Amino acid sequence: MVAAEFARAKVNLFLHVTGRRKDGYHTLDSLAIFPPVGDLLRMDAAPELSLHVSGPFASGLNTEKNLVVQAARLFGKATGRVPACSFSLHKVLPVSSGIGGGSADAAATLRLLARHFDEAIPADLPLNLGADVPVCVLSEPARMAGIGEILTEAPKLPNIGIVLVNPGLHVSTQAIFQACRGPFSPPARLSSPWFTAESMAKDLSRLSNDLEAPAVVLVPIIADVLAALRMNQNCLLARMSGSGATCFGLFRSANEATEAAKSLAYPGWWVWGGSGTTPVTDPRCDHHTGQAR
Repeated sequence: MVAAEFARAKVNLFLHVTGRRKDGYHTLDSLAIFPPVGDLLRMDAAPELSLHVSGPFASGLNTEKNLVVQAARLFGKATGRVPACSFSLHKVLPVSSGIGGGSADAAATLRLLARHFDEAIPADLPLNLGADVPVCVLSEPARMAGIGEILTEAPKLPNIGIVLVNPGLHVSTQAIFQACRGPFSPPARLSSPWFTAESMAKDLSRLSNDLEAPAVVLVPIIADVLAALRMNQNCLLARMSGSGATCFGLFRSANEATEAAKSLAYPGWWVWGGSGTTPVTDPRCDHHTGQAR
């Protein structure tokens, strides 16, 4: 038995911090999309649970604490199924980068195990692994609310191109949220449907990522990444994703995004460009075009 799942990057097109709960968790409103770049997770039968990590961002990852292992253990505890299997993770997405790499890996693990055991994923399990895991289990455009557990249908998206850029720095999500002290933002009002990339970018430009300003204070190079994206005459919108440090630029087409990515090949930066809306149907395909430069 060999099975595989593609763990696609999550990009927050906007992220409004709408409040703070008594337990300290912040509530949010966000629109997430999943461009076709990500990690590849394979699962095979084995005497006991194990994980092997390869790829450009494998270095320094603790396999015992990895979210793949945590997800497998929690799935087994919740369902009574023993996840005796070997996982192989090809790590393409930067770590702690605001595009849900670890959450996508955990979500891929849950999908693999649910399919293998013919079990539904327990409803509360994804959120127990992290706020981004529920939307990453879905792995398709969705509106996020609450602390990430409330998911609703995304507006219909036009064909767009997207460039992702990470300057090679890890960012602490906890530190960014601690620096975000308000005032809080209301949930966004979107004038969708969007028929063109231009109309989508114009509508999104009224909104924000409320974590961007505190992130730039803590990690100033994020401002340089945003400036580099905005220098491209075809870039319709540049913004940080999640808690950073990855930023994105929206373009009219995948071809425009691919060409723009080539111009951002700065030393130490991870850059990917392509379609923002193309679905991935076969995890065995090689979609890993992101490169550490």
